Amino acid sequence: MEQVSANKAFGGVQGVYRHASSATGTEMTFSVYVPPHEQGAKLPVVWYLSGLTCTHANVTEKGEFRAACAELGLIFVAPDTSPRGEGVADDPDGAYDFGLGAGFYVDATQHPFAAHYRMWSYVTAELPALVAAHFPADMERQSIMGHSMGGHGALTIGLNHPDRFRAVSAFAPIVAPGRVPWGRKALGGYLGEDLAAWRRHDAVALIEDGAHVPALLVDQGMADNFLEQELRPELLKAACEAAGIDLTLNLREGYDHSYYFISTFMADHLRWHAARLVKE
Repeated sequence: MEQVSANKAFGGVQGVYRHASSATGTEMTFSVYVPPHEQGAKLPVVWYLSGLTCTHANVTEKGEFRAACAELGLIFVAPDTSPRGEGVADDPDGAYDFGLGAGFYVDATQHPFAAHYRMWSYVTAELPALVAAHFPADMERQSIMGHSMGGHGALTIGLNHPDRFRAVSAFAPIVAPGRVPWGRKALGGYLGEDLAAWRRHDAVALIEDGAHVPALLVDQGMADNFLEQELRPELLKAACEAAGIDLTLNLREGYDHSYYFISTFMADHLRWHAARLVKE
């Protein structure tokens, strides 16, 4: 693992790192904020998954999470959204919603994407092992959150691994990718026509099929251009009500899809996570 940069912030260290990934067969870059802590202490870990077109850098530079993480004693990890580099397939039309920057947190099965697009394995297995080995992380206390496509990733990973993640939250998530244009394009392109495979990567379908977590926190801007066509939080609300999942859905008037919105409510989410990450 190579350290790309390290900067002191709020008494802790904001680092950016690069490594050769066995999951994707490419170099991958990710960021980690480690708050100030006593020597030998192990700290809870919050995973943050970013949205379409993003890298690790978007939340690292715009998310405004470090003050809250320093206060609460949380490690904050932000991976990239897709493999990158020479030989990595992209959308043939150069669209932003598929291919580079749009891995949708699945392990692709379709040519030519299956060769590198293994973001599910990267985020759920390879990167956690790397973080556990190199940072003062208490892997018994993990939670996960994300934005848009990353909100989809956080919800689906959290629902598939309820024993690993003590808290799951999202900003403006794609809650039912099997029912919206972004998701149908991505799931079809990466997973083919196997609709059962789609359901394993669809939060609403997972809940309908019996996946369960105690609680979810979602913030959604009501001035979000993607609200009605791509995000559809009402579907998550209905699924959670039917399944008995305690969903806190905050509909924020006047807020859009940007990091102005995310940074406004980031500390609220981190405090919600911290309350569920206390030592038992």
